[in-house]
Amino acid sequence: MTQRAAQQDYELRFEPSARRVRVEFNGTLIADSARAIVLHETRLPPAYYFPQADVRMDLLEKTDFHTHCPFKGNASYWTLRVGGEAVENAAWAYEEPYRDAEPIRGYLSFYRNKVSALYAGEQEVRAAVAADVQGMHGNPLANWLLKEAWKAASSAELAEQFFGDLRDAGVPLARSTVIMPTLHPQVVATVLVWRADQPGIRVIAEPHDILHQPRFADSPFAPIMRGAGGVRRRLEEPDCPLDFPVVRELKAEGATDYVAMPFRFSDGQINVMSMTSFAAGGFSTAHMGQIYEVLPMLGRVFEVHALRRTATGLLETYLGQSTGRRVLDGLVKRGDGEHIHAVIWFCDFRDSTPLSNSMGRSAYLRHLNRFFECMAGSVLESGGEVLRYIGDAVLAIFPIAKAAGAGRATATRMSEACARAVAAAKLATERIKAMNAKHPDKPPLRFGIGLHLGMVTYGNIGVSERLEFTVIGPAANEAARVESMTKELKRNVLTSEAFARAYSGELVSVGRHALKGIEGERELFTLPG
Repeated sequence: MTQRAAQQDYELRFEPSARRVRVEFNGTLIADSARAIVLHETRLPPAYYFPQADVRMDLLEKTDFHTHCPFKGNASYWTLRVGGEAVENAAWAYEEPYRDAEPIRGYLSFYRNKVSALYAGEQEVRAAVAADVQGMHGNPLANWLLKEAWKAASSAELAEQFFGDLRDAGVPLARSTVIMPTLHPQVVATVLVWRADQPGIRVIAEPHDILHQPRFADSPFAPIMRGAGGVRRRLEEPDCPLDFPVVRELKAEGATDYVAMPFRFSDGQINVMSMTSFAAGGFSTAHMGQIYEVLPMLGRVFEVHALRRTATGLLETYLGQSTGRRVLDGLVKRGDGEHIHAVIWFCDFRDSTPLSNSMGRSAYLRHLNRFFECMAGSVLESGGEVLRYIGDAVLAIFPIAKAAGAGRATATRMSEACARAVAAAKLATERIKAMNAKHPDKPPLRFGIGLHLGMVTYGNIGVSERLEFTVIGPAANEAARVESMTKELKRNVLTSEAFARAYSGELVSVGRHALKGIEGERELFTLPG
């Protein structure tokens, strides 16, 4: 009763145990069989499988946990409960094994380190090291992962190198897709698509609504990411289930083998890698064995890139693209920062207090976010950086240059920054009008925008346990004071005299006015028309 893989570099070998085998937990006999099967798998200690008829199944409780082996199948797990003590996922079985593991259909095995003792005859079977480092080097993929994979600059580069190495090692891989969920307000997962007949890797940032679209909901990826194990479809076999659209499509194209298998990150997140072959016979057990035993290691390298991508995405989302980049580059201590010339944009949502009192909280939040879509969206699309949402106000900048040296702001660069700010103000005004027309049943969105140009300190403030990267200084205060005059002068947009001097476009003076907290009077300007 021996089954071997076609290649010698990875194999499964099943043989009947020559001796009676028993499992005990805290003095209670859990399994006792003279019909056990021993599985010898490359670089793993022998595993004893028991016919379920010889196991105290009344002491086992099936769980929802599953793992996947691309040549043995999906493993189901049981928690062991004896004398009020529970050992989670202490036993497993391949209830619907793949062809390579058919000898253990109807059999169940135990983790040696989760039971008290396992005896073969009268001798206790001691725990063994799963795979030592020297033994692992028998797999060329492991050598690459240990020595070379860390050099990849991105997950796409890592995937391209890995799949290329598989091809070089003789694995008949034609296509592969890797899906990794990500923590991002707009993107639910990063997808890497590789094809042997096309150069490079295609990187797709899938939006959240992909979860409800048939191409994901009806794919093998959906159940796998919910913890259902993996999928193996040997498309050459006449009785192969064609239970997913992608499987039917690949069958029609002439594919011979399709594998979709999970791999986990250290926090338990489930990711998926699919592999397709068009070669006769598809993937051998030797091929899949090599891949399967390095998949956890590959997953850790993918996780490093994923964490960096998540950190970058969250920092850019919550701090802004430029600010997030500065933080990632090391500006993380209190006081870190620089002095820059910038156009400071400050806008405020009018009537926010009475609206928040008259509208329900959810309705008001949606109303406020419509205002932010118009304002902050216009700033970002015009090349500005949104720094803060201060209640119902938005603080943003259009950077010009550092204060000194070769980066000193020139008249041309100041004029360009001012032009971007004016373009953003005009775009925001148009969007507010359109939003009000779109929601005639809602209170109209009313606003004021103040624009000023000056020197600000752009950096970290706060306490070491809670920092904020923002702009401070008299110029930032003056921009807020300019905006406060929009309500009094009944203008949606006002600019300071310093802004008007730098801006090469047309502005209209609205006279000189005293600004709260600022000595003397300042001439203010508005947009024509």
